[in-house]
Amino acid sequence: MSDETGQPGPNLIREGAFAGWMTWSGGADPYETAIGPFCFRVDDGVVRAGFEPRHDHLNGGGSIHGGALMSFADFSLFAIAHKELRETSAVTLTCNSEFLSAGGLGAIVEARGEVLRETRTLLFVRGLITQRAAPLLAFSGTLKKIPKRA
Repeated sequence: MSDETGQPGPNLIREGAFAGWMTWSGGADPYETAIGPFCFRVDDGVVRAGFEPRHDHLNGGGSIHGGALMSFADFSLFAIAHKELRETSAVTLTCNSEFLSAGGLGAIVEARGEVLRETRTLLFVRGLITQRAAPLLAFSGTLKKIPKRA
């Protein structure tokens, strides 16, 4: 799926637990396709990102791997800033994370957050990842706006 500029945009999920949500999986982002799908939706102006953990998201101790949560946090930065990025692309300059507790299988993992500040070239974003309302990871990051590829 492409956006109004012809650039690859998020794809609508049409079935399953995340029907009606959007994702960059399905080829638009090869890494997210491999580890996801990660997805997001906007309800009354509030962005929610989510994924359903699978066995291959776990570490040796049976908890969601920190790298999976950090990848989801990076995805969530872009989902949270989706409205601000409609006219441009971006790359992650910084992504900070603080692990708060362990997550596991059997429940959706969600992220919510906010854009703290936007400049001509930068977006400052923060959020919280939860599972069953328990905080798993606090994150923040800076996105650098870049021109969309022609």
